[in-house]
Amino acid sequence: MTLAADVTTLTAVDLSAAIKGRKISCREVMTAYLARIARLNPKVNAIVALRDEAELLREADERDADLARGEWRGPLHGFPHAVKDLSPVRGIVSTEGTPILKDFVAKEDSIFVERLRRGGVVFIGKTNTPEFGLGSQTYNEVYGATLNPYDLTKTAGGSSGGAATALALRLMPVADGSDFGGSLRNPAAYNNVIGFRPSYGRVPAGPNREIFFQQLSTDGPMGRNVADAAMLFSVMAGPDARAPLSIDQDPAIFAESLKHDPRGIRIGWLGDMDHMPMEAGVLDLCWKALRDFEALGCVVEEASIDFPAEKIWQTFVTLRHFFMIGRLQAYYNDPAKRERLKPEAIWEVENGLRLSAVQLHEAVAARAAWYQALRRAFERFDFLVLPSAQVFPFDVTTHWPQEIAGAKMDSYHRWMEVMGPATLSTCPVIGLPAGFNEAGLPMGIQVMGPRQADLALLRLAHAYDEATGWVGKRPPLLD
Repeated sequence: MTLAADVTTLTAVDLSAAIKGRKISCREVMTAYLARIARLNPKVNAIVALRDEAELLREADERDADLARGEWRGPLHGFPHAVKDLSPVRGIVSTEGTPILKDFVAKEDSIFVERLRRGGVVFIGKTNTPEFGLGSQTYNEVYGATLNPYDLTKTAGGSSGGAATALALRLMPVADGSDFGGSLRNPAAYNNVIGFRPSYGRVPAGPNREIFFQQLSTDGPMGRNVADAAMLFSVMAGPDARAPLSIDQDPAIFAESLKHDPRGIRIGWLGDMDHMPMEAGVLDLCWKALRDFEALGCVVEEASIDFPAEKIWQTFVTLRHFFMIGRLQAYYNDPAKRERLKPEAIWEVENGLRLSAVQLHEAVAARAAWYQALRRAFERFDFLVLPSAQVFPFDVTTHWPQEIAGAKMDSYHRWMEVMGPATLSTCPVIGLPAGFNEAGLPMGIQVMGPRQADLALLRLAHAYDEATGWVGKRPPLLD
């Protein structure tokens, strides 16, 4: 490995090795990243609640002192890192993108943040997100909108939009995000990076969350290549007694080599999933990406699953309403706080309050039926592929697309319907770059694997990533 003049150009894997081998100091790393943040972040508004530089350099010096004593905390030792502003980080303002919490300072870390802290990360701030993570467009009344580094007039996607933009611009080595309705996959596509939604239970939720019934949202890693994301994942993942549904497997396997021969792997292309509306060019671009899998020796075929797309969507919406009651009802019940909620949050709660036990039971039963239909599809295919969005990045002043290909969108997230099938399954799914349209706007594909096949999925994604090299091939023009 040769150290670059600008350490921010190193992959996270190479940066980790350089820090461990003391070829570069944690202070030098922090200095380089803070300089880049100072120059570029004001143009895109990706990192928020940025901490004081002197304090960050002092903590970087502490990580160097650890190394001088022979204490290496793990692969993220000395990494500057901003956590998505939905997860609490002790001692840092954690707003969740809502003015209701604009001055809230977290008193404890979430479980995966605890692990990052133990692993020697230096928390520099947070990454921007829409209010309570609602919607794949990153804007809020606290910090404003995050802009797309490929076109500053466009959205960065969401809800991990701040994380994806910061990653694309090399404002930090790796990024974390969360995903309910595509919040790791959509911004990865819109920023030409990788976003991995792992199997539910790989990254334990909590400690202060519902731990038994809610199995739709999960935290996960993002990277500029698959190996970098997997390295972060190896720290975030692993069982925890506070999360009884967490998967009991050593996460160290994800930090090992991902090299694997993909020849003969069977890939099914689901396309528009029963005629979901798609902007012109999306399907063609994603289909071209499948040719890269064929070049690797994979067998690609068109696929279909005998399950109505509309039923998948209504199941997703019903369960999302239900879970949002638990998260937002306390704010809704307070008239002063309700006035400060954005309309989409109020819509979720009010629809949730109208749900009956019978409707909830029907949604749970439909979800189970969808899983079984998907499981049968995986008897024929090793992996399934869908687009990572139904539209290309749109104007940042637009809260959400009202129409796609002549079809009216009936909610703030209907334009991201293509994300629901993987979310409901709890299966692992990774968002990978697929290329750019004629306007220079990025798009991605989501590759879904069977239950708990996270490692196999990462290996396939790694082969595709090395073969295509989209991140290095088309960096943002903003630099």
